[in-house]
Amino acid sequence: MKHRERITRYRTLRDQPQWKLLAAANAPEIIGLLQSLLMDGERTLASAVLHDRLQRALDQLNGEELSRELPRTAQAYIAHWLAQGWLERRLPEGAQQEQYELSTQALQAIRFADSLEQTRVAATESRLALVIEQLSQLAAQTESDPDARLSALRDERDRIDAEIARVGTGRVVALDGKRALERARQIIGLADDLTEDFRRVRDDFERLNREFRERIIDDESERGDVLSRLFEGVDVIGDSDAGRSFQAFWRLLNDAEQSAQLDAALEAVLARGFARKLDRNERAFLRGFTGTMLERGGQVHDVLQHFARSLRGFVQSRGYLEQRRLTQLLKQAQSEALALRDDFSAQRAIGRDLQLTTSRLRSWSQWKLHDPRSAQVDGSVQRNDAASISLESVGDLVASSEIDFRSLRRDLHELLALQPKLSIAEALSQREAPQGLGSVIGYLSLGTRHGQVVEGEQETAHWRGGDGQWRRARIPLVWFTQEKRHELA
Repeated sequence: MKHRERITRYRTLRDQPQWKLLAAANAPEIIGLLQSLLMDGERTLASAVLHDRLQRALDQLNGEELSRELPRTAQAYIAHWLAQGWLERRLPEGAQQEQYELSTQALQAIRFADSLEQTRVAATESRLALVIEQLSQLAAQTESDPDARLSALRDERDRIDAEIARVGTGRVVALDGKRALERARQIIGLADDLTEDFRRVRDDFERLNREFRERIIDDESERGDVLSRLFEGVDVIGDSDAGRSFQAFWRLLNDAEQSAQLDAALEAVLARGFARKLDRNERAFLRGFTGTMLERGGQVHDVLQHFARSLRGFVQSRGYLEQRRLTQLLKQAQSEALALRDDFSAQRAIGRDLQLTTSRLRSWSQWKLHDPRSAQVDGSVQRNDAASISLESVGDLVASSEIDFRSLRRDLHELLALQPKLSIAEALSQREAPQGLGSVIGYLSLGTRHGQVVEGEQETAHWRGGDGQWRRARIPLVWFTQEKRHELA
């Protein structure tokens, strides 16, 4: 039944990264962060840059009152996104840090979510005209009857002659602004999809590289098909269907005549009056379209050449022989284990105890080098006359040099029992500030840990100083709420 097949297919798709991203608990926040960090601007970021920018974005979001809390660190989120298949991590040749970019599946999910709020007419004139034009070209290019081809060419010649005569008399029929704008946006959508196709082409090359290596290693004969072709000097990746298609596209993109024609057409379109109704991002996309295509196409071309060289080097260095030997040993061990499966159960004692290691494995980057200068202590001793002190004077010194957080916590805990929330200024209006400015600083310190700091807003706090005079100061607006009252107990 069709519905069963569809349900099975959708269950399979539900385990794919695209569906997981759209169905994530914090999908709006995750999609917004991924799109802002790795899609709207730079498509590839170094590890340190991505961690820093993501942590700043998380701190900003967590500081907003209406934002959903994102409790993990940037490092934890990036590790989770890698495991989910939303990010890809590479170490390019010569790079000092790992590079991160969105996976193809994440790009598809983000583009789908972004398109949901874009209104589009289901059947527009430009889309219909594009279908008619492509079908007409397909019919003409696949026609093998000479008479039919001649008839179609004569009709096309008559149409062009009639258009030349009409223009010669000064009658020029041009698209109106609304229809031209609609067609321009249709072209922008197609061109944007074309630039994203490079990611899928690169993924195809990576898949081919893995498949060829697996075939070389798993082929037990001395001269397999792929191995023989590599020894003969054939670029098996470039000679594949994906490689030939990309090479043809790359030659067309680098053709001087075609590039000049494309640049001239883009300049002409941007100079038209209707182009001013395009938004800034659409105009910027058209201006940089040629450069974007060459940049992303060049990246895929470099990947293609790198895979071809590495595959040839893998064969010429005889490294595949070591991998093949290791694979054979693993298969032999598995077959012997399967043969003994019925004679030895998994719970049977083997007469040997294996001690688990208690060592903690940590990355070198997590270690902090010891600085001997930080442990140096001034060994000189100065002789001073003895001073007469008392316990009362010591208590006064401690009280004047340390903030009494215990009293401040107690005051906030009692005040929040009577009202749902209060600010520092409201707390000072109801309780004294025994340490003056020190009490205000103490409230601010507690607010950063147990309160909600309103970004960009301030309030005026008033308190009575030790000399009996009133003091005031503008401080950040911080709210203490009953939900976090237990943290102040």
